[in-house]
Amino acid sequence: MKAGTFSWIRDSRDGLPAGRWFVEFFSAGEMHAHRLRKVLASSSTAFQDAVLVRSDAFGKMLIIDSETQSSEKDEFIYHEALAVPPLLFHPDPGSVLIMGGGEGATAREFLRGRGIRSVVMADIDHKVLRFARKHMASWHRGAFDDPRLRLLVQDARLPVLRSRLRFDIVCADLPSPIEGGPAFRLYTLEFYRRLKERLAPGGLFVTQAGPGLPSQFGLHAALAATLRRVFRRVFSYSAFIPSYDMPWTFLLCSDSAGLDPLRACAGELDRRAARRLTGRPLFADGQAIEGMFRTPVHYREAMKKNRRIITERSPMYFTTSQG
Repeated sequence: MKAGTFSWIRDSRDGLPAGRWFVEFFSAGEMHAHRLRKVLASSSTAFQDAVLVRSDAFGKMLIIDSETQSSEKDEFIYHEALAVPPLLFHPDPGSVLIMGGGEGATAREFLRGRGIRSVVMADIDHKVLRFARKHMASWHRGAFDDPRLRLLVQDARLPVLRSRLRFDIVCADLPSPIEGGPAFRLYTLEFYRRLKERLAPGGLFVTQAGPGLPSQFGLHAALAATLRRVFRRVFSYSAFIPSYDMPWTFLLCSDSAGLDPLRACAGELDRRAARRLTGRPLFADGQAIEGMFRTPVHYREAMKKNRRIITERSPMYFTTSQG
């Protein structure tokens, strides 16, 4: 598929320096642009459009529905931020359910857990899974072939709604809740209540939770409020993702009274990581995890002011790309 097929790739006649550009508008007055060397591969399905490009700044980049998903130079930040905290804060993690995660990198990170016996990954789009397996080896690094991984090509709701299995960790690595997209029903109070039934005693739920930009913080604040209707303990944290050009947020949830990342000690987290993980984290060591959970005042104030609860009757649609 040629680059010109995609309306969100602009060329130099639009006022940008010479070359072809992927332009992502965060609002009517704010954008981030990546100059592209080449479109490497693409996959268009009933659910989403995925394109793998090579950029000047971040090497290979995956773009889905005009949103930057990850780049080969900094994907480890997002995927470690999502997976390493629950692996370290759970007392003895052995089983994981991943909803989404088509690139295979989230599974890769959970499979680094020495005690992890099984990872179930449910993703709705078989074409994107095939695309990732073929073109994104530097992301998944063989995770699709790990015998502990069970890959379900189905709507990520189904293991929650139809299964009786329970998991130590459930992870939502889902695309944005775009209207008409495959994921928005998985961001609702009703779904989270059902999801909680899939957690084993002491289990943790972790989810990506949208941008940390003040102009786009509404999704995170509403998700935090919605999840507090379901779980006794809900903790917000964030990490800056260079290819996104913004902080990205996450939520870690449980009913366990013992979960308190704000009391975490960097040294103890590093000792726990040495016991529990194969290889050292590139990003999420003890100091980084301490910092991620130290949320700034404006985050906390925005969450206090939020009155939005996301339900099936009142869903929240969201995309980072406004162009």
